Amino acid sequence: MTEIVGKVYLVGAGPGDPGLLTLKGKVLLESADVVIYDALVSPEILAIVSPQAEQIDAGKRMGRHSLLQTETTELLIQKAREHAVVVRLKGGDPFIFGRGGEEMEDLIAAGIAVEVVPGVTSGIAAPAYAGIPLTHRNYSSSVVFVTGHEMAGKYRPGVNWSAIAQCAETIVVYMGVRNLDRITQELIVAGLTEETPIALVRWGTTPAQQELIATLGTIVERVEVAQFGAPSIAVIGNVVKLHETLGSWYVDRAPKNA
Repeated sequence: MTEIVGKVYLVGAGPGDPGLLTLKGKVLLESADVVIYDALVSPEILAIVSPQAEQIDAGKRMGRHSLLQTETTELLIQKAREHAVVVRLKGGDPFIFGRGGEEMEDLIAAGIAVEVVPGVTSGIAAPAYAGIPLTHRNYSSSVVFVTGHEMAGKYRPGVNWSAIAQCAETIVVYMGVRNLDRITQELIVAGLTEETPIALVRWGTTPAQQELIATLGTIVERVEVAQFGAPSIAVIGNVVKLHETLGSWYVDRAPKNA
């Protein structure tokens, strides 16, 4: 039986801007034997990886859209039995809608040493780069993070959007563009007005960042007209109003409001 000598590091790559990668993450990328990365990890982050390291794209393989989760875990176990330092590089933060918890469970069950290196999640960074503070004393004292794209056959049938609408003054939705029509309608039925501000931030923290500002009642039509797609973060609530005065701080790019 092959002796297990390696350790897997679940590293958050952040939302795209290489300056937001943690120092610990950078050190691991520079010293890794193998880096298995997701599709949304930016080229600038991958450029930090040691030239001697094996790089494996878990987002595309043999013409398929992505590796199955079981295949990714099996690959991590295999590489950890062959190398000392294996980095599983994930966009944003490994534990925020990134399946890091699932991968860690499987690695521990297989007897593999594993460590988590948190990353800056896009749900915080993208609004910040758009000049939208998720909390503000005059607008919001609470925030909730929710996925707009759920796995079939999961532990419960769906997000309780009625509860989400009532539980926080700011709502941040990951992966919600494709289901935006249903999400906005459910929030309106739950009591939010059609005039509630909403912002979509696409390719957040990168030079290609774009923002689309609208209301719950108009956003779906605006998305269709602007052909505004994924990957995008949605921010819902009165804090979106601050974009008008705070949104120009990110001077490294030309304003790209759709």
